[in-house]
Amino acid sequence: MNAPIAVEFDVAIVLGAKVLPDGRPSPALARRVAHAVALARADLVGHLLMSGGPVSHPVPEAHVMRDLALAAGIAPTRVHVEDRSHNTIDNARLSAPIIAAQGWGRVLVVTDSFHLPRARYIFRRSGLTVAGFPARPDRLGAEWWLAHGREVFAFLKTIYRLEIAGT
Repeated sequence: MNAPIAVEFDVAIVLGAKVLPDGRPSPALARRVAHAVALARADLVGHLLMSGGPVSHPVPEAHVMRDLALAAGIAPTRVHVEDRSHNTIDNARLSAPIIAAQGWGRVLVVTDSFHLPRARYIFRRSGLTVAGFPARPDRLGAEWWLAHGREVFAFLKTIYRLEIAGT
């Protein structure tokens, strides 16, 4: 008889992305959740922490993500929600108390590959040691390249906010 596989991470924090005007997940949001669900199904993560508030839609991103994970068969006891954040800095600051309260030590951040370096930087600056696992798009079109270019400027803005302005 084989021993059960031990989870590698206590929790995967799934970072939010746009919710479409009709309430459906954007491709980025769906991709991130699908990636996290695959990790949970493989028992590589024990829990999923969906992080994202009401940014582009009145329904918080985290609620849409939770519903996707539950519809994919992840047990409700494994899905947690942080539904007040409006950006990556908020994701880290508002997820940290949840992680501490649950006693989770091995933390994985799930987001798109272009966003992952900045997300890991922000989480480390918030006092959390995290690993990262990118949700990769099906194809690398112009949108993917534009997102990478935008992220360069977002990273510079983040460094300014956290290192220079101290916000």
